[in-house]
Amino acid sequence: MRTQKAKAPAPPSREAERRRTILRAAIQVFAKKGYHGCRISDVAREAGVAYGLVYHYFHNKEELLSSVFEVSWSGFVQRVREAARGPGGLGPQVRAITTLAFEAYRTDPRAVKVLILEIARSPAGNTINRGSAFADVIRMTGRMFEDAKKRGELRADLEPTLCAASLFGAIEMGLTVLVLGLLPADDVAATGRAARQVAETFLRGVLPQGLSAVETETWKTEPSSTRSKVQRRS
Repeated sequence: MRTQKAKAPAPPSREAERRRTILRAAIQVFAKKGYHGCRISDVAREAGVAYGLVYHYFHNKEELLSSVFEVSWSGFVQRVREAARGPGGLGPQVRAITTLAFEAYRTDPRAVKVLILEIARSPAGNTINRGSAFADVIRMTGRMFEDAKKRGELRADLEPTLCAASLFGAIEMGLTVLVLGLLPADDVAATGRAARQVAETFLRGVLPQGLSAVETETWKTEPSSTRSKVQRRS
């Protein structure tokens, strides 16, 4: 019986590739000039396309920012979902989520800078339904903490949803330190240490007594080759 070969995925269409190029250019310009300092002509110049072509795909600057958020955030959320369902219990899951965030910054620092400074905190982000997006990821991760609590891996006095919010708050502030240049963001080792410190500090606060020491030791002995690799998405 002859087996059929799997078809290779179709290459992106010219339209999709142009849109992707413009989005990447928008990320570069937003990161360099900020949302309010950015003009559509700047994005066109960065993308190497005609000024009118940007308007063909995006009606205005607000839609550009919204599209940057949608593409970047959706990819991150999908990887968080996978990490939250990973093996090993709460400690490895928290480490995996934290590593994902810091590896995302190391791989694509400008995209993360835009997410934090131009979307999460800037009034420019008001045009985006960020509240719903952030609430969704907190609820999803909250279920991870609920399951951990049932297994006895989370302190009995803690509220799982608040734990999820606290985790992402700690990750966001850790990334902010890198975005603002308060730590050497181009140093891979420094980025890894930042991820470990954020996760270790968080775990010490939520794990039942007796487990936190085990998790801390795991961080110290885990080889760097086991860290997750995050592909750049745009």
